[in-house]
Amino acid sequence: MVQENAQQTKMEKIFQTTCGSFENCTESSIQSFLQQCEENGIDSQFCMSWVEQHKSEISDWQTVSKVSLEWMNQHTSTGSPISFSE
Repeated sequence: MVQENAQQTKMEKIFQTTCGSFENCTESSIQSFLQQCEENGIDSQFCMSWVEQHKSEISDWQTVSKVSLEWMNQHTSTGSPISFSE
């Protein structure tokens, strides 16, 4: 539990540095945020679920969400869709 709180605090500091606030969160700042999280060993899925909790405060959520999903697909193995070949 303490580990999770430490990660949450570290992630929030990264968000402050890269985005500043949810209102200022853009497609470029969200990519910077995710990159910084990855460099600090914080799971990008964890970061994005936290950001998504505040999506009503992000003015262009559709674009930010799309860009973050694309970023995760390119940078994480968990982001890739499962495909079945016949």
